[in-house]
Amino acid sequence: QVQLVESGGGLVQAGDSLRLSCAASGRTFNNYGMGWFRQAPGKEREFVAAISWSGDSMDYADSVKGRFTISRDNARNTVALQMNSLKPEDTAVYYCAATTLWQSTLLKDYYYWGQGTQVTVSS
Repeated sequence: QVQLVESGGGLVQAGDSLRLSCAASGRTFNNYGMGWFRQAPGKEREFVAAISWSGDSMDYADSVKGRFTISRDNARNTVALQMNSLKPEDTAVYYCAATTLWQSTLLKDYYYWGQGTQVTVSS
């Protein structure tokens, strides 16, 4: 069992930056691939970024590539999402998730989820 708690969401203006954090507790953190997903009102939850067990491999959705950076600190059991050049279309609830796979971009592969943190980007 893994418990995940996100933090760092908020209201920002277009072009601003925001850093989301996810604290994990429970089983060995570095045995899990980690991911960030988001869900906007009226839309399905979608993949944002993923990072492998050791943190040496990352993958991003095309919509955030070059603007967002995912990272992890296995010593502190945390994963972060640095979001730069934010756009109004980035507005969503952002979820941290864990998979037993090395790394995955697929929502169905993630078994453990946080409660989400709201990010709102005004134009």
